[in-house]
Amino acid sequence: MNNNLVATDYVVFIIYFLVVSGYGYYIYRQRKKNEHDAKAFFLAEGTLTWWAIGASLIASNISAEQFIGMSGEGFFLGIAVAAYEWIAAIALIIVAVWFIPVYLKNKIYTMPQFLKTRYNESVALIMAVFWLFLYVFVNLTSILYLGAVAINGLTGGDYLHVIMIGLAVFALIISLGGMKVVAYTDVIQVAVLIFGGLVTTYIALTVVGEKFGVGVNAIAGFQVLMDHAPEHFKMIIPKPTAESTQNEISKYLTFPGLASYVAGIWIINLNYWGCNQYITQRALGADLKTARTGILFAGLLKLMMPLIVMLPGIAAYVLYKGGHLPQLIGGKDGAYSAILTFLPTGLKGLSVAALTAAIVASLAGKVNSISTIFTLDIYAKYFKKGTEEKNLVLVGRATVFVGMILAVLFTWNDLLGIGGEGGFTFIQKYTGFISPGVFAMFILGMFWKRTTGSAAIAGVLAGFLFSVFFNEMAPGLLGNDTFLYTAYPNGKGGFEIPFHICMGLSFFFTMAIMILMSLAGPKVNPKAFELDKSMFKVAPSTMALIVVTLLLIAALYVKFW
Repeated sequence: MNNNLVATDYVVFIIYFLVVSGYGYYIYRQRKKNEHDAKAFFLAEGTLTWWAIGASLIASNISAEQFIGMSGEGFFLGIAVAAYEWIAAIALIIVAVWFIPVYLKNKIYTMPQFLKTRYNESVALIMAVFWLFLYVFVNLTSILYLGAVAINGLTGGDYLHVIMIGLAVFALIISLGGMKVVAYTDVIQVAVLIFGGLVTTYIALTVVGEKFGVGVNAIAGFQVLMDHAPEHFKMIIPKPTAESTQNEISKYLTFPGLASYVAGIWIINLNYWGCNQYITQRALGADLKTARTGILFAGLLKLMMPLIVMLPGIAAYVLYKGGHLPQLIGGKDGAYSAILTFLPTGLKGLSVAALTAAIVASLAGKVNSISTIFTLDIYAKYFKKGTEEKNLVLVGRATVFVGMILAVLFTWNDLLGIGGEGGFTFIQKYTGFISPGVFAMFILGMFWKRTTGSAAIAGVLAGFLFSVFFNEMAPGLLGNDTFLYTAYPNGKGGFEIPFHICMGLSFFFTMAIMILMSLAGPKVNPKAFELDKSMFKVAPSTMALIVVTLLLIAALYVKFW
């Protein structure tokens, strides 16, 4: 094994960089006539095609936390972690059929605008500020840190801060051109991501086959994984018993069997894909048919993501267990980097390009959303009302710079402790604290006319407080075994409730508070959306795409149940 990149690897990477940058500049020149058009900068003029929307959704979603963090969970947990991706495909169907029509019918361009239109300006401002802090200090920092750590581990040197700056600059080059440049360069990024990721998985499986003496064959290598780690190919993690080891308990705490499918994983996915500026922005400028097709295309692409980001982790586990991977730097999060060391010259450069593509696409998409929310929902409303579109674009670009600089500064010495608990866990934990309240606020706001602005504010606060209570305090105050939950030893001298169960409980109690407050309020809400049932009708071709996706998901679950 060799951790160092050689000249051929750097040549492959430089070619990738030049192609993406050159194509981005070409797209920028194409739209330069609309240089000072705010809609063009923030929403790509509504000209994105369905394949650009779908590819951009995936490129923005798949980043270092998937390549590094989900691969690490594949090493530790196995195929059960693929539920995040496969349930996401179903969540995308729900978003395409029921969420997007509501946004487009009411001409919604940002999530704070939705909250202002549906509730009131106070709710919109509170959430706009909150999202800015979350996107900058949790999402941008985690993507940047994990990506820099992963690439630094492959260079064989100590270039963490140089790589960090390089990733930030690369993302700035793309994002300063606006959403159209981000989205269309994402098409190349996702192609590199998928091709490079599949090559890495193929090589990993052939290495497994070779090391275990069954031949240099990817199919034989996959069979070795199933034979040597059968527990890693079960979608449902069994509930711990008195005889369970701490390792088995820790797996259940990460993904608590069927309980995950009752609420937790649905809240994560529906909130992420349907109530998130970072994601929905790609579709908000398009017509309904284009937006729907693009989102469903993303759902199909989602089905193959575990093959790219999770299977290498299982391969690393089998190689490690068999003594063919002597060390795993960084614990489970080092699984993907360890697999890359087996790649031959040139292909290692391609895999680094794939990883970089995922990181840069996510950084560019995230910072563009930060710029959109700050410029349209804060600056244009509270700092300089009625400002010219030219100024909005300038402010948008300045915000891109400031957001990225803040992320670099906070990531420089890992101020948030991202590296301490694993990247995937870090992101799920801190976004999961607010997901129940935010999702409750959106779902009731869309589909229940009685929901009031006061209930929305109470729901966001209650969702966060309930999340803190169940995650941090409940075992100590209520005990380890109640009619609501069972807490398990976490291996650190304390007890924890499985994270997904905490989310489900928080969502349930938040919904109850919002419903009771709304029932106590006015019977007629003048700001409720008027929903036309025809909005939710789907064309036969769209229904065929939905059925194909659901059948593929059902087949996967039947195989690995």
